[in-house]
Amino acid sequence: MRSLPSIIHLDMDAFFAAVEQAAKPSLRGKPVVVGGLGGRGVVSTASYEARKFGVHSAMPMAQARRLCPNAAFLAGRFEAYRPVSELVMGLLRELSPLVQPLSLDEAFVDLEAGPYGPLLAEAEHRTGERLVLALAEDLRADIRRRTGLTASVGAAGSKLMAKIASEQAKPDGLVMIEPGQERAVLGPMPVRALPGIGPATEQVLRRSGLNTVADLAEAGENELVQLLGKAHGAGVYQMSTGLDDRPVVADQDAKSVSVEDTYEVDLADRERILREVGALAARCVRRLRGAGRSGRTVVLKVRRFDFSTLTRSETLRGPTDDETVITETARRLASQVDITGGVRLLGVGVSQLADYTQEDLFAQAVREEAEAAGHEAGADEEVEADRAEAAPAVRRWLPGQDVHHAEFGPGWVQGSGVGRVTVRFETPWSGPGRVRTFGVEDPALEPAPPLPLGGSEPGPERGGPGSGGRGSGADGGGASGRAGTEG
Repeated sequence: MRSLPSIIHLDMDAFFAAVEQAAKPSLRGKPVVVGGLGGRGVVSTASYEARKFGVHSAMPMAQARRLCPNAAFLAGRFEAYRPVSELVMGLLRELSPLVQPLSLDEAFVDLEAGPYGPLLAEAEHRTGERLVLALAEDLRADIRRRTGLTASVGAAGSKLMAKIASEQAKPDGLVMIEPGQERAVLGPMPVRALPGIGPATEQVLRRSGLNTVADLAEAGENELVQLLGKAHGAGVYQMSTGLDDRPVVADQDAKSVSVEDTYEVDLADRERILREVGALAARCVRRLRGAGRSGRTVVLKVRRFDFSTLTRSETLRGPTDDETVITETARRLASQVDITGGVRLLGVGVSQLADYTQEDLFAQAVREEAEAAGHEAGADEEVEADRAEAAPAVRRWLPGQDVHHAEFGPGWVQGSGVGRVTVRFETPWSGPGRVRTFGVEDPALEPAPPLPLGGSEPGPERGGPGSGGRGSGADGGGASGRAGTEG
């Protein structure tokens, strides 16, 4: 365990919703909900204005609409979030080469491995703490200046406590937990505060009267091993006492996760093959989640009766560990393979791995597309052909989508229906814009790439509080009180 709180955890505040508010001036200060908009969609992110009404991540979108009917409900724009994420991660890498992203909007940073490492090693304890606070404050100021977004930062002597500290700092704050205070901070917290304790483990612990982290520490390692098994029980006990020596691990080269089975008798029935592919996909997802990874490309491997081997792959629009999405994609690939003569081996894999997943935003869209494709495949071919010949496909406009009009310029879709699409014309650097309505097939209206948040518009740089450069508070002047929350 470190004697200096030199590990920081950064978490962007309501990231997806905050990007939407920064990009759309008319939504600033108003409730915004981002997620799947279909019948079974779920909330990916809710702005703090929406959270006041009880809306939160992973909630069914239908419930969110009931709780906050006046919110702006938007489809996710992965192509807008990734550039902002890359900018933020770049700022983190200026502090240290050891940056471990957990998702698009959060990461651990080991300050001792960076350019300020020698200063931290030589400084007396209080001076070192002030330097950590100053670096964290400058980081938050740089993020606000470059993106207009806010971030919360926790600093501690371990990854566990840095994560706990950033949760305490939300929103838009900075909290430091001094080494030696781990048990005092953790003790009153519910057992779910520890990573690796989900609903099932929580119920096991509750049945034994263990409700808080302090209860876990008092129970002792032996009792927790009896309840949870050797590895899990020992790990939970260590964390309950504040012990966490996990290093910050920088980005690693992407690898693949896959499973395969060879069958004693060649499979010739397509339905049986699709069932086997589904089972393989489920196993693959379990391995993927066990590794804490997600992936963007689904790969199907088929070895036929004559030992010829085929591979088919499909790349999704974002990384996922969603079992439904991966299964449906693998089954769709399998349905395209010629199985004449039989199949002796099947395999399902996921590649282009990442340490984060966007399934809340994108899995629902993939599911809906898969369902739509299945529905169309089951329809009468002649009717579908006649329908396609009689009327071309209607363009689809999603709430929040970026568009450009030949006369009115850039804007975004507020809503569409009954052959009409409503667009608000505004940019990240403008004031709230005017709303106009067009026919969905208006040739002057086209989809467009997202506009940058960081100021492609001419004029003085837009910024918020703390626009000073890195190091402006290195003497401790930019840091507020220890273990305090600001913002």
